[in-house]
Amino acid sequence: MSDEPENLTLVVLRRLDAKIDRVLQDMADVKPRLTTLVVQAGNLVSTEASHYAQTILPLDRVETRLDRIERRLDLVETAEPPN
Repeated sequence: MSDEPENLTLVVLRRLDAKIDRVLQDMADVKPRLTTLVVQAGNLVSTEASHYAQTILPLDRVETRLDRIERRLDLVETAEPPN
């Protein structure tokens, strides 16, 4: 080694460079994990929406059948026209 003192600015810049390299490596590890989480969340949302749709469909049918039964039994109240 030389007997000259190192430039303090260069020392700080080298430390910063090393830290930035570590951050970049961490980001390279985090990005695929984040992508996986986004995909899984999207699958969860679409699955939940699908389950909701499957639940609502039979209820819509029941409502239609109930309306038809009420009409046949004359149980439907007709609204009076406004004056």
